[in-house]
Amino acid sequence: MYRFFVKPEQIDMEEKKVHITGSDVNHIKNVLRMRQGETILISAGDNLEYTCLVGEMEAEEVIADISYVQEVGMELPSKIYLFQGLPKSDKMEMIIQKAVELGVYEVIPVSTARAVVKLDAKKEASKQKRWQTIAESAAKQSKRMVIPQIHSVMKFSEAVNYAGELDIRFIPYELAEDMVHTKKLFEQIEPGQSIGIFIGPEGGFTPEEIELAMAHQVQPITLGKRILRTETAGMTVLSILMFLLEGKE
Repeated sequence: MYRFFVKPEQIDMEEKKVHITGSDVNHIKNVLRMRQGETILISAGDNLEYTCLVGEMEAEEVIADISYVQEVGMELPSKIYLFQGLPKSDKMEMIIQKAVELGVYEVIPVSTARAVVKLDAKKEASKQKRWQTIAESAAKQSKRMVIPQIHSVMKFSEAVNYAGELDIRFIPYELAEDMVHTKKLFEQIEPGQSIGIFIGPEGGFTPEEIELAMAHQVQPITLGKRILRTETAGMTVLSILMFLLEGKE
């Protein structure tokens, strides 16, 4: 069953209708070739799921009739922010796709000292638009209730400041030790706490970046004795968090 995302104001509970606009109109009419009476799911970015039947199809909108509404627990009980050092090639696309599947709330691309990729303003805007489209597609595929935001690229100093309001902040670091301590930190996470994860690019973080992170109460952790690729490290942490948080209230 297909899921579509709308803004809250597009849902009319008095008339029990949802007004679908934008690119989804073409997708419903011309790509999926849906017909009146077919069932779809609608999410407005909260924990409510609207089961609807496709109704009128107009040039600029599709009107769906709400059959019933239910509260579902598709989202993790904590918001996870992935601060991803810019990787080479198109790795960011795969990282975003998998991060969304694993429950990330927001992805913040970070320009670090050892990042090979350097984006000018024009390229950054184009990349961000592409990344957001990938996030939306992954959210639909994995039945997420929200579309995670892909933030504009930040400098590392901006990223640690941005993370300052989060409850918990981790930075996997190859020189960090004590797996027992890392396990305790993960086990102490409570549902509802916001979590920031900093992942370095291919070259890792510089000692100066680690010092800056620690000065902002970002805790270094170890992911084991093996060195993980940048596209693996973030997925490892997100998988651990998903396992620990799934089903907790």
